[in-house]
Amino acid sequence: MRGPATVSSSSSELKSSDLRLLLGVLGAPLAPIHVSTTEPFPHLSIKHIPIETSSAQYILQQYIAASGGQKLHSSINNAYAMGKVKMIASEFETTNKVVRTRNSTKAAESGGFILWQMNPDMWYVELALGGSKVHAGCNGKLVWRHTPWLGAHAAKGPVRPLRRALQVKSPALFGSVTYPATLKARSEDSVEIIRHVLFGYFSQKTGLLIHLEDSHLTRIKNNGDDAVYWETTINSFLDDYRPVDGIMIAHSGRSAATLFRFGETTMSYTKTRMEEAWTIEEVAFNVPGLSIDCFIPPSELRIASKNEACQVPLGQRVKTIA
Repeated sequence: MRGPATVSSSSSELKSSDLRLLLGVLGAPLAPIHVSTTEPFPHLSIKHIPIETSSAQYILQQYIAASGGQKLHSSINNAYAMGKVKMIASEFETTNKVVRTRNSTKAAESGGFILWQMNPDMWYVELALGGSKVHAGCNGKLVWRHTPWLGAHAAKGPVRPLRRALQVKSPALFGSVTYPATLKARSEDSVEIIRHVLFGYFSQKTGLLIHLEDSHLTRIKNNGDDAVYWETTINSFLDDYRPVDGIMIAHSGRSAATLFRFGETTMSYTKTRMEEAWTIEEVAFNVPGLSIDCFIPPSELRIASKNEACQVPLGQRVKTIA
């Protein structure tokens, strides 16, 4: 993705670049790990295990109870959410200078999103912002994303949940682990996923999830060139919890993302800070009529998937996403 440092100084081009960056990083980011929703929650036991693990599992038990209870969560087969979002590229820093956005209230882009989820492992999201729209989805086997400037492209490696959806159905996430084999499966010849971790922080008072910290580090090596590292960190804060059919849902929140690019042998770097604020206006569970047909990938990706028997590498057919 081309960053602000490589475009001309005209306001229209800069705005277009910022919009692509916002939608590329904050539009439909994926969580680091595969989560099977056939078992809605991890098996939790605090006997005969180290105190660090038992403490974490106790926190998860409190969270599950505070957010509605395991029995109620297990009865949810699908979910729908609709809301509004504001995004802005608030700061751009290089080795020599820092540029901050003036009058951030006017500079922010406003839009909205619609999210659908269904067991097992299916989700679909549309996010429209500044005249552009991002579509992304998972049919349980393939994760894909569509943007106006890249078209449809598939994610390499195992299926993963949408990070934006975690406030609606998230307890199972923290019972899983990202293994080195999973990171390797998401890597390619010139792109190596070094690290991708997610931390959850919970309120001592309510037991509810209030903060997510996501860190993703990628190494890109082109022939004859020095390696370049991209580190993306997203901090999200959840607020305004309200019950929906007995389940506690965060109806507002905000995120701050930092995209840090640096080289292996040079001291130069670029750092871009992006921010978003979102609100959920409508939530529904077990929506009648929702089927697997609502999660079908774009036709070009379905064709590519069928052609896998011809031994054509996926990376040669579609662009991949991290």
